[in-house]
Amino acid sequence: MGVSVRRIPEEEFSLIWAAGYNPALTDTSLGEALEDPWGVREEQAEFERPIVKQILSRPFRDRVFAKLVRDAYDSRCAITGLKIINGGGRAEMEAAHIQPVARNGPDTVRNGLALSRTVHWMFDRGLISVDNDFRLLRADALLPDGVDRLFDRSGYIHVPADARAQPNPAFLEWHRENCFKG
Repeated sequence: MGVSVRRIPEEEFSLIWAAGYNPALTDTSLGEALEDPWGVREEQAEFERPIVKQILSRPFRDRVFAKLVRDAYDSRCAITGLKIINGGGRAEMEAAHIQPVARNGPDTVRNGLALSRTVHWMFDRGLISVDNDFRLLRADALLPDGVDRLFDRSGYIHVPADARAQPNPAFLEWHRENCFKG
């Protein structure tokens, strides 16, 4: 399994760290945890993990959407052109909404792009977008050096041959006007 790493400002890191770290959740100090790391203890310490109940309200997402997008793009990232399949036959590609469900975007193939995880992250944050002729748009001032090696050299994205499965210009326009930072 790979790990994705990106640079973030120190202030953002501190906020993330503070939100996820709670010293009250453990009674073990780092020194105790590191004591004799190669040793074997005869007795297993009892530990009960607290159970937290959550109720989540969010817009319904149709699972068929991901399958339709994956099939339309043959599990290939529209922006990189790469088709990466793991040993179990699962594609690395994700079905990305052009206009997000949270912003009233529909679960239709014409509101979807097949994107690798890194590219999906950039698309959702407005670092890249697509014009109505399927040319890739980039917020170059915000993109890290070398990221252009991920993009197809033609400057265009790969779209399905069937026009009925190609991105709808209205959704592309919505993304450019509401998300794109270029």
